[in-house]
Parts: sequence; structure tokens; C-alpha cells
Amino acid sequence: MQELEPVQRALVVSPHPDDAEFGCGGTVARLVQAGKEVFYIVATTGDKGGRDTDMTSAYLLNARQEEQQKAADVLGVSEVVFLDFGDGELEDDHAFRRQLVYHIRRLKPDIIFTTDPFRTSFYIHRDHRMTGLVTIDAAFPYARDRLHYPEHIAEGMDGHNVDEVFLWGAEAPDTFIDIGDVTDLKVKSLLAHTSQMQDWIKKAGGEEAFGEHMKAMSKKMMENHNSPYEHTEAFRRYGIRKMMQEMDSDS
Repeated sequence: MQELEPVQRALVVSPHPDDAEFGCGGTVARLVQAGKEVFYIVATTGDKGGRDTDMTSAYLLNARQEEQQKAADVLGVSEVVFLDFGDGELEDDHAFRRQLVYHIRRLKPDIIFTTDPFRTSFYIHRDHRMTGLVTIDAAFPYARDRLHYPEHIAEGMDGHNVDEVFLWGAEAPDTFIDIGDVTDLKVKSLLAHTSQMQDWIKKAGGEEAFGEHMKAMSKKMMENHNSPYEHTEAFRRYGIRKMMQEMDSDS
């Protein structure tokens, strides 16, 4: 995990409960095992994500928060922040951006993981696009520049420079993390999302078969993108610190 060796604090910004585990659960497990701190922000309540007719929004709101906390505990996440935006209600606006900037300044992550908003080959959930776009902007320049949301500074915070954003779900990833030793942990964290995984488990033929299916997916990621690892998570790397250094050197 040479790419993440300098990282001491990582933040994962997830559109819905369970997206973090799908996108970077193995990488989170490896970071925690290496003694790094990992924090979650879950942007929406996920209260529309039920396929069964008996799952109401009120039920899902509570159930999915409990499931997400259990999944984070499996991986060793230090803290989970739940924002209160409804499922499908994220906007590229100050209400969302302000909260992300607040927590970036509070938690001071070296790196942020979130979903790639720039896919073109197939449709992705609107909340995923909004989360990726707003997270990138929140990381730079909003969290850095003190005159954005100065109320945070008045509360004793300071501007914060994020080094990099790693985007999962990218069509052309350039960074691969070996998750071979932690695939079982990733599967276990996903199984904590009972309300969302039950259809997958049933279709796969049980929890064990579901686990094998997820391992096969991580192996297919390797084949699709020529990763050097048999079981991999793939990201597109958005190097904020490097970009700033290049801008400074050109000026």
C-alpha cells in the first residue's frame, strides 16, 4: 500500500449507507490495520433505498443508520457522521458544501475517498454525482480558503489543505490497492447492511456464495483494468497538493 503510506487520517464521503463499503471497504480495512485513522461522512439517510413493500422511509432511516454503524465498526472506522439530507435530495449547493467543509476542517484528513462523478458509459445515481462534485469542491478550494464559511474560523477552526481525493467507480482508474488480505472483512462489512443485501444474498444462494461473488468482482476489477493485484480496489487519483505545487512553480 505504498500509495497510501504517507496518509495518517483519511475521510470517506459516501452518498448513501453501504456505498463506502462497496467503493473502498477493503482500502479502509487496510488503512486501519496500518494504524491510520479513518472517518466516514454519510451524506444521505438512504430512506428511499428499500425494495420490499414493507420497508417505509421511517424504517429505512433508522435501520440504515444502524447498519452503517455496524459496517463501520467491522472495518475499524473511528467516527461516522450522518448528515440529514434525504435520499435523492442532494444538491450542489451551500447547504451541503458547508457541512462537508466543516467536517474537513474539523477532521483534517490527508486524503478523501468519494465516488467519481464523471462517469459517461452508464447512468449513476444522482446522489453519487452530487456527492463527488461537491466533495471535490469542498476539499479545494473551500476548505482551504478561510474566507469561505468564515463562521467555522470564528469557532476556532482553520483552513485545511487536503492532499488528494481518490475517486472510486472511475472508468479509467490509475491507482490500485491490494485488498487480497482483507476481502473477508469487506464482505463482512457489506453483510451488515441487511436491508440492502438481502436480495443480493438470496440471488447468490446464501451469505457464503455472496462472499464468493464479491471476491470474484474484485478479481474482475483486476482483469478489467490490468491491476497488478489479484483482488483490487481501483481509484482515479485527483492530486490537489501536487496541482497546487505545479501552479506555484509556474507562477
